[in-house]
Amino acid sequence: MIKQLLLASLLILGCAPDDSQNAAQVYSLTDGSRIDLIAPEKLVIINYWATWCAPCRREVPELNKLLQEYGDSLYIVGVNFDGSQGDSLQAEIAKLGIEFPNLLRDPRQLWGLGAVEVLPETLVIGGNGQLLHRLVGPQDKASLEALF
Repeated sequence: MIKQLLLASLLILGCAPDDSQNAAQVYSLTDGSRIDLIAPEKLVIINYWATWCAPCRREVPELNKLLQEYGDSLYIVGVNFDGSQGDSLQAEIAKLGIEFPNLLRDPRQLWGLGAVEVLPETLVIGGNGQLLHRLVGPQDKASLEALF
């Protein structure tokens, strides 16, 4: 009887969904929401920025405009290159006037990408989680619109 219970327990546990894998693809944002980057269901633009990066400072208003126009049909999220967190991150977001939420951890490993080497860098992710574009250097609203 004990063997049967043990076997039944192992079968049940072995068939349970693996939530740890799902949790690894779900990312928390500075606004308290979460995003599943493997199945976002909308286009996702991920922008890497830093306050000391002059091209990043010029690019942020362009991303804000894109968000204002297309916010219902795509996600725009940022990643602070310096890894700032908490109040420091919020202060840097405010300093640059960033209107879009920022990821609290870097998702690059999902697509097998190495570290950012040049800022700004922008990733464009399809609604199915596929990396569509890796853009190095500053973008504007028009250059990003051309991709979707």
